[in-house]
Amino acid sequence: MKVPGDGDRRLFFKQAFGGALDHVARAAEDRIVQKRYVRPPGAQTEIGFLAACTRCGLCAPACPPSAIKFVGPDGGLAAGTPFLDVERVPCVACADIPCAVACPTDALVAPPGGWAGMRLGRVTFHPNRCITFQGEACAICVQACPIGPRALELDAAGHPVLKIEGCVACGVCVRECPTMPSSFTFAPLER
Repeated sequence: MKVPGDGDRRLFFKQAFGGALDHVARAAEDRIVQKRYVRPPGAQTEIGFLAACTRCGLCAPACPPSAIKFVGPDGGLAAGTPFLDVERVPCVACADIPCAVACPTDALVAPPGGWAGMRLGRVTFHPNRCITFQGEACAICVQACPIGPRALELDAAGHPVLKIEGCVACGVCVRECPTMPSSFTFAPLER
């Protein structure tokens, strides 16, 4: 009869209770966190971020477009922590993620793969608003996208094609689109 080793036991407990623990953590986060903020790139989950962030402010001056703002004193546990309002001042998806590099704790950590697989939110394209579908030529969104063709390009007919798998939801297309309202909308990630 085989006696399970430590690795086997850890795997067993992770498989048996991992989902339940994730559910409990999400439920606790929903009770503690009153408002969802879009955090700078490389942020931990909200509870971990709130615990690790010292409110030092070093991430903001490291941000080239000055996109990082801070939650006001009425923000409860989130007061003083950095957040992004990508519809007003988008993140420009800096290759070296300087805001995370400037963070002295592990609240923000530049992933080893950079932006690969990282998302700030979710961008949706609304063709019914886009002027290219009304016969006008436009490529402003494509030219402005810091990620490039992995996230956004024009098809053969000259219409924008948003590639969700490559889009990091930096918000540049949302702000740069000339239509009113924008042909792109941003939504925070559901955690």
